Amino acid sequence: MKWRQYSIVTLDEVAEYHVENFGCRASRSDGEAIAAGLRHRGLQPSSNFATANVVVVNTCSVTSDADSGARAFIRRVHRSNPEAKIVVTGCYAQRAPEELASIEGVSSVIGNSHKSLVIPSILEPSSFVPLATLVNNVPVFVDENFAHTELATLPFAEDAQQTRPNLKVQDGCANRCSFCVIPETRGPSRSVSLQAALESVERFIVSGGQELVLSGINLGRWGRDLSPTRRFTDLVAAILEKTELPRLRLSSIEPMDWTADLFALFATYGRDLHSQGPHLARHAHLPLQSGSDTILRRMHRRYRPWHYAEKLGYIRDLLPDAAIGADVMVGFPGESDSLFQESYDFIVAQPFTYLHLFPFSARPGTPAAELHRLQAVPARVVEERMSALRILAEQKNLAFRKGFIGRELNVVTLKSSRSGATPALSDNFLKVEIATEHPANRTIQVRATHLNENGLRADELSC
Repeated sequence: MKWRQYSIVTLDEVAEYHVENFGCRASRSDGEAIAAGLRHRGLQPSSNFATANVVVVNTCSVTSDADSGARAFIRRVHRSNPEAKIVVTGCYAQRAPEELASIEGVSSVIGNSHKSLVIPSILEPSSFVPLATLVNNVPVFVDENFAHTELATLPFAEDAQQTRPNLKVQDGCANRCSFCVIPETRGPSRSVSLQAALESVERFIVSGGQELVLSGINLGRWGRDLSPTRRFTDLVAAILEKTELPRLRLSSIEPMDWTADLFALFATYGRDLHSQGPHLARHAHLPLQSGSDTILRRMHRRYRPWHYAEKLGYIRDLLPDAAIGADVMVGFPGESDSLFQESYDFIVAQPFTYLHLFPFSARPGTPAAELHRLQAVPARVVEERMSALRILAEQKNLAFRKGFIGRELNVVTLKSSRSGATPALSDNFLKVEIATEHPANRTIQVRATHLNENGLRADELSC
């Protein structure tokens, strides 16, 4: 095959870049790493894709809406900035590169299998031509073996450009849930080494970072592919015991990975000592998907409702003030009125403080896609059920927030474009608006005074 020398800007031509992220925390972590790598190579970030020379579109493909949103964004970029070089990466790029390569304006498509090549392929395109195939005259970097995924080569955004950045230490999943394309788009579970993770944490601390979010696609599986084999709690314990990180937050962890050792770490480090806030944020997110045993079996989930409820009971007893959240899927094929009611009643009984709700979306090639063809839940019914759960989630969150009026909270300040107030987040995932102005990335002790639209209003306490 004759390889084409395709047109991508080189380092000395590029003035500005823009990275647009879609999807989960792990995906955003990838995007943050790409942005940090470009910035470290001398490129300038742009908040406006209409003026950037290079636009990296970091896609998600967990739902059809995620796919269509990425396509719409690419077209919008090309209309407003036809000279921009559009590089598409992420899960959609891995799953359906041909679809993306056919969109006008796309310069290259780089799947998750080659994600560590995003930066060098932008800056040194001639060196990477032999790794690409051409689709509609667009270079495509994708394979099924994830041979160029090298997690550790993605530079963690440790320079505290962001508050509460994500450190992705694990990628991929082998759970094979019947509705999910992640095994196809992310590959098998792979872990960053303990040493590499600790080095990233140390650099974040040196830069002045206050809160770090540990993330992954199936975070609780961290370490099982390493030699010698490690456990997820080994990583968490090492960060808490061997570094001076002010606060560590854990992102989503599957119910079966909430072990006795993990509970023990929360018991030790999830306490508020000397008004400095806990070192391990009192925040647990356990994907639920459904509270119906029948639906969980059809989803090929590896737990039953009573197992899940048992884990939540441990968490609430151990951490009475913890935020507890879940992902809930609505309208899985064959979800009858009675099965939805079973799920709804289960959720009512659990100590959730928030829910992430999303409708079922048939993903090509998954077993659930065939079930959807045979037993689809009507869109109108799905929306009615989503509405009922939204109301329930709002009620649970409101009750949780009310319980903190008049109480002290330790918060991390966030970036804001407003004057006169400062947004912040408590360790137990409460959105707080401080009545005075503060720079981002500071820890402050406040007292909540009253509710506001999405969280709590608070006053700073005197030192």
